[in-house]
Amino acid sequence: MGSAVTANRVLIVDPIAAEGETLLSRAADVVRSPDSSHETIRTLAREADGVITRSKLPDDLFSTAPRVRAVAIHGTGTDLVPLADATARGVPVSNIPGGNAQSVAEYCVMAMLLLARNTPVILASLKKDSWDEARALGAGTHEIAAMTIGIVGVGEIGTRLARICHHGFGMRVLGHQRNVDNLPAEARATPLDELLRKADFVVVTCPLTPETHHLFDEKRIRSMKKSAWLINVGRGAVVQEEALIGALKEKCIAGAMLDVYEHYRLPLGHPLLSLDNALLTPHLAGMTVESRARMSVAAAEEMLLMLSGKPPKNWVNRR
Repeated sequence: MGSAVTANRVLIVDPIAAEGETLLSRAADVVRSPDSSHETIRTLAREADGVITRSKLPDDLFSTAPRVRAVAIHGTGTDLVPLADATARGVPVSNIPGGNAQSVAEYCVMAMLLLARNTPVILASLKKDSWDEARALGAGTHEIAAMTIGIVGVGEIGTRLARICHHGFGMRVLGHQRNVDNLPAEARATPLDELLRKADFVVVTCPLTPETHHLFDEKRIRSMKKSAWLINVGRGAVVQEEALIGALKEKCIAGAMLDVYEHYRLPLGHPLLSLDNALLTPHLAGMTVESRARMSVAAAEEMLLMLSGKPPKNWVNRR
């Protein structure tokens, strides 16, 4: 008798919705990682044929886990995978453009409202101070209807955000990206430095590339209006974190809400955590029930295509 056929084994680094896992488990053995630390990923990936992730993978993944022959990004961020090494080893990598765009756009709207209405500070005061002290903090808050939003990187997320802000709030929308022909009708093409001078909210949604690394350096951050807020849902290293911390400490800008950071995990004791004008979330802007359901199925479908030797629909490192 011949040996039994061994099913493909797929490592799921971060939990995915049941719809995708069910689809995947029909044709592969599924291994769930208990955490997203690099040590754990390296260990579990050694016995895996495919990896589905929305966390940063170790740079040495493919040398420590040479069995891996397919990676599906549960999102858009291609910087989560050592792409050059994957390409050199012939490992296809896929992603899901726009899969969580609506969720991230809604997060940005939430961020603008929280910042403009000073909600976290008021809530904290209500819990520890008196009703009157907390209520007094509302006197300096703002409507956003007459404000200007500047969107840097107007892709799927930025396009949805531009429409919500323009049609829903009546805001003026400025947009900056390399290809201005792709801007939605709601956004006016604006050079970056002009956008920073005029915007009340600067929303960063662009990907991380050699050109966008530290695009927001000390000079650019401090060129923003003193009353302006910065929101980053793109990639952490687009903003020079040390420069942002300095600007927040010195009140050179009004505040920031961040979902991504220069180094993927924000450690306890990080300087940002001590600032009352910095609102922070752990990379969850796109993580809703609805987006996770869509993306889990898409990631599973891409993985099964790649493991069967077929090209994925969204092949990010095609040679």
